[in-house]
Amino acid sequence: MGSDDAPRNLISVVITVRNEQEHLAQLLETLLIQEEPFEVVIVESESRDRTLAIAQEYARRFPDRIRVISRPGSRGIGRNAGVRAARGSLVAFTDGDCFPDSQWLHALRAGFLSAPVLAGQTITIGKPQYGNLERVELFQSGYDVTHPTANLAYRRELFERLGGFDPRFITAEDIDLNLRAVRAGAAIRYVPDAIVYHHMRRTFIRFLYQAFWNGYGRKQLTEKHGSLWGRYRIRRLLSGQRTAIAWARLTAALAGYSARVVTGRGRRLDPGAASADGGPRPAGG
Repeated sequence: MGSDDAPRNLISVVITVRNEQEHLAQLLETLLIQEEPFEVVIVESESRDRTLAIAQEYARRFPDRIRVISRPGSRGIGRNAGVRAARGSLVAFTDGDCFPDSQWLHALRAGFLSAPVLAGQTITIGKPQYGNLERVELFQSGYDVTHPTANLAYRRELFERLGGFDPRFITAEDIDLNLRAVRAGAAIRYVPDAIVYHHMRRTFIRFLYQAFWNGYGRKQLTEKHGSLWGRYRIRRLLSGQRTAIAWARLTAALAGYSARVVTGRGRRLDPGAASADGGPRPAGG
């Protein structure tokens, strides 16, 4: 469905999930009590556990609220597929290991009155040593473009005009989309009352694994957008590394960045390449 046909004020919540049987029911239960009108589009990507079965059971119980589609591939591919299947003129993204506050969609709907891109407040829960670490922020035209899809919302018209997520990214596809939105003249508004809770990784190894791939994605960003180092607040980044775990995360991220430098030759992201997943194309593209 195109943006011209999308029902006004309907928020489509798009979620990509893979192996999230532990958290999915909690997420869906907290979505079902949100302010109407809304719908939930779950994009399942070849899970090896009961994720698909749980999603399908909720879709059977709440057919007017929840739909499930299957789409393997990157998170960008999955989210683009979810938006194509969605009916709303407003699109909110979250992840399978998250769950929202009961007023999440109410706060987002109010925020859309003043901006086309909204970033809510994401609160981590779990082991505090893995959760109390700040994002490595990246700024464009005064806006922090690193707000993640754990709690991010777009007017559908803008999302489609930008061409959706770039499916080539391993991670950082949300940063790439936000960067392109700001460069296109859109404002990103931070909505602290739109709260989503995020379960942190339970083990140190998983924590470092995530940091590695985050660093890998940051290098992909420089391939597509050119050098971005001047837009990082380096002094703030370094001053925030106060613990051994924080330095371990930074080291893992730098390792991921370096791995892309070494292994990515011949696979650099062409800034002008079209989306390869059949997703929405930029206007005029």
